[in-house]
Amino acid sequence: MTQPTRTFRNDKLRSLAAKKGIEPVSALTAYDYAVARILDEAGVDIILVGDSLGMMVFGHKDTTQVTVNMMTHHVKACRDATTRSLLVADLPYQSYQDEKQSLETARELVKAGAEAVKLEGGKAVAPQIKTILSANIPVFGHIGMLPQQVKQEGGYKKKGKTDIEAEALVEDARQLDKAGVSAIILENIVSSLAKEITRITNAPTIGIGSGKDCDGQILVINDLLGSYPWFRPPFAEPKADVASETTKAVKQFVAELSNPTRS
Repeated sequence: MTQPTRTFRNDKLRSLAAKKGIEPVSALTAYDYAVARILDEAGVDIILVGDSLGMMVFGHKDTTQVTVNMMTHHVKACRDATTRSLLVADLPYQSYQDEKQSLETARELVKAGAEAVKLEGGKAVAPQIKTILSANIPVFGHIGMLPQQVKQEGGYKKKGKTDIEAEALVEDARQLDKAGVSAIILENIVSSLAKEITRITNAPTIGIGSGKDCDGQILVINDLLGSYPWFRPPFAEPKADVASETTKAVKQFVAELSNPTRS
């Protein structure tokens, strides 16, 4: 199999920065070589090896059981598939509790093939972000609804509904921007607030369930393809129905085995 040739990541980061306010940024998750290569060849700007693999690959209820080893395994699966797309990897739950640990985790993911890392939180994780950046590892921020905090928060909730919460999110965005992140994921934030955060930040914002006024959008690939029928978030509109087509193909295969055509 012919392997793609990788591109120096700074070119990808410059291209991402240049799209701010001009051209929409596209981002999707991937967890294996085949899907990552399809996304790369289709022209997706960012491929995220997300800790959403906890649910999509392992069947967990949330992302909190994902480990660094699980993440590095799937980053390695995707790394040779990407030439054009920027390959970003999530720092999993409790793997960046202080500056030292965050840098160790980031280095493990970069060693596995990631070109940038993402971590959840605002000003509370600014020291970790600055430490990772000091090692010349690009960082993506992530504010709003934080999947790794779903147990503490008692479920997935829209963020920014109150003045206090909105002010805190704006400050988080400012702190991430000041720290030097390459982009900020805005998850499940009130759309008017996401629009304002997009206006005041230098880094591109990439929304998920946060309205159409972000600099880009990201989806879990399974939600886009309709390949995980047991749960679909209300903001994700599937562009295909892979689950139904797969079921149909499998049933046809089983039926043909049971009733072979006689010559």
